[in-house]
Amino acid sequence: MRLYGITTTDVELTIATPDERDQEGDYLIAYRQFFRRFGNLPLKVVYVVEQEPVIVSVYPLKKSYRR
Repeated sequence: MRLYGITTTDVELTIATPDERDQEGDYLIAYRQFFRRFGNLPLKVVYVVEQEPVIVSVYPLKKSYRR
């Protein structure tokens, strides 16, 4: 997360109030746009929920996520 300047708060906000959600198998995916951050790219958080959310991957999405 340090590479892109992503904070724990960014990840928590993305999971709690995403702009869009998706699911691939057991993985839940949350997208959130942070204007003026991450080059105006949406943040993509891939996670699974066991007892609490477990983060698998976090990065700014460089391709369009609208389907």
